[in-house]
Amino acid sequence: MINAPLGGSAPLIDPHAHFHTPWTNRGDWQRYNQSRLQAGHRMGVRCHVASILGSWGHTSPTYFASPDDQTRANAAMLALATHHAPYVKAFVAVNPNFRQHALDEIAQGLARGAVGIKLAAARRTTDFAVLDAVAEAAAAYDVPILQHIWQHRRRDWPNQDASDGAELAALAARHPRTRFLLAHIGGGGDWAHTGPAVADLPNIVMDLSGSGIDRGMMDEVLRWVGPQRLLWAADLTLCTGLTKLRALAHVGLSEDELADIRWRNAERLFPKGTFTAALDVPWQATLPAALTTPWDGALGMPGGVHS
Repeated sequence: MINAPLGGSAPLIDPHAHFHTPWTNRGDWQRYNQSRLQAGHRMGVRCHVASILGSWGHTSPTYFASPDDQTRANAAMLALATHHAPYVKAFVAVNPNFRQHALDEIAQGLARGAVGIKLAAARRTTDFAVLDAVAEAAAAYDVPILQHIWQHRRRDWPNQDASDGAELAALAARHPRTRFLLAHIGGGGDWAHTGPAVADLPNIVMDLSGSGIDRGMMDEVLRWVGPQRLLWAADLTLCTGLTKLRALAHVGLSEDELADIRWRNAERLFPKGTFTAALDVPWQATLPAALTTPWDGALGMPGGVHS
């Protein structure tokens, strides 16, 4: 009999998750979604805050999703979050190259229950003429921006216009009222450059998501930004997320500091009350009823179900 979560008994929030839809290039999209929810529950995740990046490359490029693909993806994410409420929350993902479409998606998505904005690698964060509008919208709506980061970008990579920590710092300095979640300190390049780049910008917090875990990574990040600016997160790989949870127990943090990283910093980052319903339910070994039935792909948009 399972009596405690694999990730420890204290609450856990994953502020950086992803799901799939019937319109991606995965025939097993539903199995993938369920496996994440089941594995997350086994680890002790109380809530997944997630996004869907267009069609994940099926009908438009992953990091340059077409307006139609991104609209449908956001509708899917909101429908999935509703289906699995209160254990899943939605980001509105946008391609800022389509400026007005992005702003419209943000307004509509937040009105329908999304709790933040997701920016991937469609435009470098130093392209202020494009990114300023999204940052201003986040401040106006009082929601955070999760920014995909490629740590210490030394060259351009195909099919993406990725930013590194220093480039996000430049945008954050222009928008001190906007809260930014810098993604992937646990993956995507030379993480050691990122802490110093953002240390003096309190509106940037960092997440541990990504497929890598290096000895000393957490120690160095904590040295630069401290435990109230670091969030545990998993992204696509819950297995390395579990590894990082276990490593956190050995970097000299107090119980209060561990709680900050596991869930309290997420509560501070997102709108007030975002996680109240999920955190109010004590963890039990059995899967909650809201997670047992997979989302079937119905969007529930005005005008009927779209497919």
